[in-house]
Amino acid sequence: MTGGGFGAFVRRAHDAGRLVVQPRMGMSSPRRMRAGLLATRDARATTVGTITLDSYTRVGDLESARLAVLEDVPLNGYPIVSHDAATTAAVLDGVHGPGFPVQVRHGSAAPEDIFRALTAVGLDASEGGPVSYCLPYGRVPLRDSVAHWATACELLAARRASGAEPHLETFGGCVLGQLCPPSLLVAVSVLEALFFHRHGINSISVSYAQQTHPGQDAEAVAALRRLCAHHLPDAEWHVVVYAYMGLYPETEQGAYRLLGKAAELAAASGSERLIVKTVAESRRIPTVAENVAALEYAAEVAARTPRAPLDATGTQTYAEASALVDAVLELDDDPGAALLTAFAEGRLDVPYCLHPDNAGFSRSYIAVDGRLAWADIGRMPLHGIADVRPARAVTATELLDSLSYIRRSFDGDAPGTPGTSNPPTPRGG
Repeated sequence: MTGGGFGAFVRRAHDAGRLVVQPRMGMSSPRRMRAGLLATRDARATTVGTITLDSYTRVGDLESARLAVLEDVPLNGYPIVSHDAATTAAVLDGVHGPGFPVQVRHGSAAPEDIFRALTAVGLDASEGGPVSYCLPYGRVPLRDSVAHWATACELLAARRASGAEPHLETFGGCVLGQLCPPSLLVAVSVLEALFFHRHGINSISVSYAQQTHPGQDAEAVAALRRLCAHHLPDAEWHVVVYAYMGLYPETEQGAYRLLGKAAELAAASGSERLIVKTVAESRRIPTVAENVAALEYAAEVAARTPRAPLDATGTQTYAEASALVDAVLELDDDPGAALLTAFAEGRLDVPYCLHPDNAGFSRSYIAVDGRLAWADIGRMPLHGIADVRPARAVTATELLDSLSYIRRSFDGDAPGTPGTSNPPTPRGG
């Protein structure tokens, strides 16, 4: 792909004052996948395309994926490894290019086959990470994931020899999607970005998922930007915000209110890209038309939201995130080795994550004001920095109640959010 690649496209849009919006879209049918890309490209917004892969491919069950392709069985994503290169090239023909880059999204702790397949058809943008696509998703040992991702990064970086500028997005800012205090999300995203850069990737995006408190989210994005400016001075990078990753509102009004808040966060914080969610998220896989409606609505809200990024200096989120990043980086010059030691020692500890390589001592809760806070920091180096409530167990009832906090808040009878417009009417079928 000419024109500087995925990262350069996003940078040009941002410099022109536009937020890039992107769906999470994947269909197993090549015909439907192409139609989805075309609809995304033609939306009334500045967009990039997405090919999200199926679950079989994500976990490396390629035999089942190939069988589904042979028997024309629908999957929950596009099986890029199992479709031959000519088929995928036809999906992309006349669609993917400098004016409409396409990213492959997957969820795999061992993505080498995926990266070989996407580079074989001229694609050079993907996402994930050795921590974020390991701990929340299964039982692959973290050590194995780090090794797989080192190889995968180097495979993708080799695309530079053909004139491309390969791009990777960290998924660390979305670890578990919910109930993870923002400082840990920011720290893991920065550390995964440093891992990518160590293994040859120079164009990087760092992610952050919308959480439970708009002010805290703004602090988190500011902290992420400041830490990246410090730790990645010689890389091309941008910030991508995700609309809320947890239980989504069930009403159309609630879903659009929450998406509008995500768009406001992205635009006001100076972020360059937004991953949207649709009105159908709580019930089923969204249609192409619903994805387009979400893209256009988010772009509309962002266009009228002025940029007003916070200064990260002095915020609680920055203090915690900076302490975590520094504590990990002092362990080893190699970010991969440092991450392994950090999790083994509990310097990084994801709340409520049951993976065997996660210490499992940390706990979080939603404070009265809606902020995510620490109930227990375990062995993380946050003593004297984090505001930890007096130790007491978080009950199962409290945990379940917290998981539905956003859904209840946005599906409630509160009046519409100021500054957001009426929900759009989806175009097409």
